[in-house]
Amino acid sequence: MRAATKTTKSPATEDTMATERSVVISVISVARSFVVVSVATACFVALFVSVADSVFVASAAQRQGAPVYGYEVVNVYPHDREAFTQGLLYRDGVLFESTGLKGRSTLRKVRLETGEVLQQSKVDNRYFAEGLTDWGNRLVQLTWETNIGFVYDLASFKQLRTFSYATEGWGLARDDRRLIMSDGSPNLTFLDPATFQPTGRVTVKDGETPVEDLNELEFIEGEVYANVWTTDRIAIIDPATGRVTGWINLAGLMPRGSTSGDAVLNGIAYDAQRKRLFVTGKLWPRLFEIRVRR
Repeated sequence: MRAATKTTKSPATEDTMATERSVVISVISVARSFVVVSVATACFVALFVSVADSVFVASAAQRQGAPVYGYEVVNVYPHDREAFTQGLLYRDGVLFESTGLKGRSTLRKVRLETGEVLQQSKVDNRYFAEGLTDWGNRLVQLTWETNIGFVYDLASFKQLRTFSYATEGWGLARDDRRLIMSDGSPNLTFLDPATFQPTGRVTVKDGETPVEDLNELEFIEGEVYANVWTTDRIAIIDPATGRVTGWINLAGLMPRGSTSGDAVLNGIAYDAQRKRLFVTGKLWPRLFEIRVRR
């Protein structure tokens, strides 16, 4: 029987094998690092593409502008065709209206169903009356170029005080904590209802485009509705950002040939209890209840 022989390794052989193992381990380590880096790079690229895509979509949406809505007429009511409507609101079952032009400006209470003027106070001939809103048991009325506003008792129309502002006065509305004023520019200015001092301002934009000539205003369920002077459109505005979230196109509501050139759309009122939206215009013979078709 042949005896088993024990094989021994020389030092040189052991060094070679150690070197080979080291090389293999290094290669594996490099490969693993490459895989980790590749995965991280892929994740970063995917995240970058996702963010870029979101920015592109948002930018495209801004460029396209806000959606445009149609309307349907629900009811038609008489309106004084001599009333140069500058401000309008609905409260306690009646309309309150501010009419303009020097020498013809008034504050009125009007019966919706008949157009009958129930109560009226004439504004001094020096002033061109503009926007109108209510605050508690008071009415607040702007004037155009004279930088002065009037505060009235809601029931008696007695003038209680005046206040001043730096810009022209166009439209006026309110939410539950402040007054909202337009001045013919793209800006809406917020006023403290006690002091009438400005507390903030936003610039109204449709996408990237400022909206000029903001006129009569109404605050409706968290958004500001604004006539845009000489147009048939009402802008729907987010008051926190000034962004136009939609347009109501009222083209054809009052045929152009049936009124004078000055008889443009102006006047928005809202019955919050019954969700009724009313619109009219300067020197229009009719006032409309409409429903927005979105």
